[in-house]
Amino acid sequence: MADTYAWQVGIDWGSVEHAVCLLDASGQVCGERRVAHTAAAVHEAIAWIRARTGAPPDAIAVAIETPRGVLVDTMIDQGFPVFAINPKQLDRFRDRFTASGAKDDRRDGHVLADGLRTDARAFRRVQPDDPAIIQLRERCRIVEDLQEQEQRLANRLRDQLFRIDAAWLALSPAADDPWLWTLLRETPDPAAWPRLARRRVAAALRAHRIRRLTVDDVMAGLRQPRLTGAPGVADAVALRVASLVPQLLLVHEQRTAAERCIAQALDALAAAPAPEAESREHRDVEILRSLPGVGRMVAATMLTEATAAVAGRDYAMLRTHGGTAPVTKRSGKRLYAVHMRYACKPRLRHALYHWARCSLPLDPATRAYYDALRARGHHHARALRSVADRWLRILVAMLNAGQLYDPSRPRCAMAAAA
Repeated sequence: MADTYAWQVGIDWGSVEHAVCLLDASGQVCGERRVAHTAAAVHEAIAWIRARTGAPPDAIAVAIETPRGVLVDTMIDQGFPVFAINPKQLDRFRDRFTASGAKDDRRDGHVLADGLRTDARAFRRVQPDDPAIIQLRERCRIVEDLQEQEQRLANRLRDQLFRIDAAWLALSPAADDPWLWTLLRETPDPAAWPRLARRRVAAALRAHRIRRLTVDDVMAGLRQPRLTGAPGVADAVALRVASLVPQLLLVHEQRTAAERCIAQALDALAAAPAPEAESREHRDVEILRSLPGVGRMVAATMLTEATAAVAGRDYAMLRTHGGTAPVTKRSGKRLYAVHMRYACKPRLRHALYHWARCSLPLDPATRAYYDALRARGHHHARALRSVADRWLRILVAMLNAGQLYDPSRPRCAMAAAA
């Protein structure tokens, strides 16, 4: 497809209606209109664009702020090349047309189209993701939502146990252990906790594979004398515990099932046959999972939150979106500052943080590099960002070579220790 287009369309996206502006190659406005966010109105606007231009869809470039949504999918499905831009960059382009800072939907459509005409390098071509990647991304975000919900419920349960100085908090300080929820589901009444049968405690510990505690530890803790609460508080706590624990168990079961689905999806991606034009020896998911510290969630997050960067083997994009690339500010002779990048993808940043943290005990060269950074005065988080940045460089090298990570290879060891 050609890199230059005879026509540019700017779409200022809205939840109710969109502002559409059509420009020719010279920048002349050839038409403007507002389009309601309905199927009939959008298809009518597409027909209007094609009638006004008399050109095929692949000769008409579309500029928009968001890279996703049904409007973007419709335009791509109709054959239009769609380009997205960050809203902060669009704000800078807006200064070409007004210095007052005024914002207008109609003007934004014009700014988008003209910016794509003159500065196409600032825009990013939108490519539809593979359906398997879309499903994997949603499963990852479902797990994230369920984790947050589970933590909130566990905090509420802990507050209730704290009201009566429950012995459970000495055994599970955060009240976030499934074995504890199993026991509380059957016995929510605080008065019955010291009389729990040993076989029930043993069954709960055995079912959840708890080895840090024994039945004697649990029974001894429950029979210790506790502070006395006001009359009626224990009954109120029993009501709240009976309400919270089933929710906790349900959310935990849903999260576990979603994590299993993620593992199965990764296995399916790894086992999928490579395209005939594929010259790499291994699939990307296999290469990712071969790296130290990369588990199920880190691999899934890398594939779903950095899809374009991983597919394009783009190290600069990976470190920018992941937040490992620092931001440098330099002005004149006196101002020179380097600080952490905050404008990034939070999910990708967290995945890289945990990847770097988990790789320390698994890879001696990485541990040596981390210790050297700490000796130079870097704090823990700063050193981990550098470790993650080096892992990204190694990942891109492995993807380009199509080989799994092998710590015995001299190049891998040198790159990790550099």
